[in-house]
Amino acid sequence: MNIFITTGAIFGALGIIFGAFGAHALKKIFNEDQLKNFETGVKYQMYHALLLVIIGFNIQHITSYENLLFYSLTFGILLFSFSIYGLCISSALNKKLKILGPITPIGGLLLLLGWILLILNSIN
Repeated sequence: MNIFITTGAIFGALGIIFGAFGAHALKKIFNEDQLKNFETGVKYQMYHALLLVIIGFNIQHITSYENLLFYSLTFGILLFSFSIYGLCISSALNKKLKILGPITPIGGLLLLLGWILLILNSIN
């Protein structure tokens, strides 16, 4: 089993589900800004899901360096996109979970770290 491909495929499938859910069911309860933010979460999730799959098809064995890359991207998706989903849904229900606000940029930093690790891996 290639953990990169499996995880990327799971995030990709969830991205399709969340995107459809946002475009149809949530469109009725979200305002324009909430819908736009939710779509941003879906986009970033899909971009990085695809990145995980591409990396998975291009590695022979997983080194500790690539392991760090995997965890950076995986936790980056979880913290970035899923905190956005939580913020949008809780805000639409008038019960905004403010604790999620500071989590989003941490997820963004982990995604950025993943890209930096990919750059460093490509020049070694």
